[in-house]
This record gives sequence, structure tokens and C-alpha cells, in this order.
Amino acid sequence: MTIRSIRRGEDAYPPLLAQIPDPPSRLWARGEAPLELLRRPAVAVVGARACSGYGRTVARELATEAARAGAVVVSGLARGIDGEAHRGALAAGGATIAVLGCGIDRDYPAAHAELARAIVDTDGLLVSEYEPGIEPAPWRFPARNRIIAGLALATIVVEARERSGALITADFALEDGREVLAVPGEITSALSSGTNALLRQGATPVTRAADVLEALGLDPTPVTQATPDDPAAAAVLDALEAGAASADELARATSLGAGELAAALAMLELAGAIAVEDGTVRRTIAR
Repeated sequence: MTIRSIRRGEDAYPPLLAQIPDPPSRLWARGEAPLELLRRPAVAVVGARACSGYGRTVARELATEAARAGAVVVSGLARGIDGEAHRGALAAGGATIAVLGCGIDRDYPAAHAELARAIVDTDGLLVSEYEPGIEPAPWRFPARNRIIAGLALATIVVEARERSGALITADFALEDGREVLAVPGEITSALSSGTNALLRQGATPVTRAADVLEALGLDPTPVTQATPDDPAAAAVLDALEAGAASADELARATSLGAGELAAALAMLELAGAIAVEDGTVRRTIAR
């Protein structure tokens, strides 16, 4: 386990983090990646722990596109949106930084120990202002959020309730003079109450991956996404224009047989045009 420490004022200390009102006096970093990673353009992707399938898909896809374009994805290793953001960056072969609310030698939550190992074994880092041996405590996580926002040029909130740690991160980003973006959600969903409130307050809406890249000043990496030239696949995509649906709902909407529908779904998923999770099919977000 490679652990390094960086004091404020040293060359390796992240310049964006040094600009926040209360920068940590020292950062601890775990992983094999060069500390230069802390100085690269980064975007924070945060949101609810108990998120929806839609939120998981959007967080992963936004992180994937940001990583493909060269941005470092920063989040907090928590369940839900944070974990999906890290996974999206890893899936793109990009870099991600997880900011911990405990000692740098801890994997918290324990359920994400494997994800933490995947981060440090690739081109990512775990960072914390807490030295090895410090146990997680509830009050450490809001303090940790200022580091997540401080490392990033912009913060994206994917899903958040009215009282949410993700909104604390957004507040820190605004205090730092950084851009805040939010993914619009259903007005009847408690998981969207926080993000929709951010939009009312002037946050930039995220309706496609390009919105994130524009906020970071990055150009999208060309990705060939083949939309199958198949009538059944086209019918499925048309049906999904109205929103996510189950296989049964798609069968009714398209009048496709079970075998034909299954083949179309497999074709579209391989092409990256849809995501299937927990029995729900939805179109991927636009680039």
C-alpha cells in the first residue's frame, strides 16, 4: 500500500484546492498514480446514496464521457451516485479520485473495498485530510465534501433530496466560485427535490454529456456509437422516447415477439444505445 502526504505549499498540492477558504493543511494520498493527477482538470459527480436506477445510469454515463474527454472524475466513494461515478471513469479507462471521510488506510464503506482497490490499482487515487488510523465519523463527511468541491472545476449533482450531503458539496462549490450543474428529475420524486431546487437557483441543467464537457472547456472524444439499422431496434428506440420501460411494456408498445424483442435489446445494448438495469430499459444520455 503506497501512501504519500502532501503539505499545503508544496508543489504537488492541488492548486484549485489551495484556493478554497479552508484548505486542508495536509493531504494524504493512497495509490500508485502520480500526484500530478491532483492538478489535472477535474469534475465532481455527487448525489444520493439511495439513488434510483435512472440516477445510477446517468452518473455512470456522465462520468464515462468526462473521463473519455480527459477529465479526472472526483467523488466520495459512497454508495449510490458516488460509486457509479467512479465506476464510469474506470470503465472509460480514465482517472478518478475518491475523497474519504476517514483515515487514508480505511476502505469506507466496506462494501466498496473492491472499488477502492480498483481505483488505486489503475490510474486513480484515494485522498483524505485524515492520517492513517482515523475512523469514519458522521461529522467528518460534510467536512470531506469541501475537498471534493475544491478539487474540481465544476460539481454535478445527479440526484439529491432536500437535505443531502450532495447539496453541501454544491454549496462548497458555489462558495469556491466554481460552476454547479444539476440533472433535472421528476417533480414528484423526493430524489429530485434537491437537484430541481438547484436548477431554480440558477444551476446549469445537464441534459446531455456535452453540457458537462462545455462547463469544463473540453471537447468530446469521438466515439462511434452504431445505431443498428434494424426495424425492431428502431421500434424499441422509438418506444423509449417516452421514457424508460420494462420489457413487457416494450413488447406491448412495439408489438414485437419475445424472441425478436430480446434480440433487439441485445443489439442496442451492445451498441451502447440503451442501458438495462433491474428489468428497466432506458435510452442512454445523448453525447
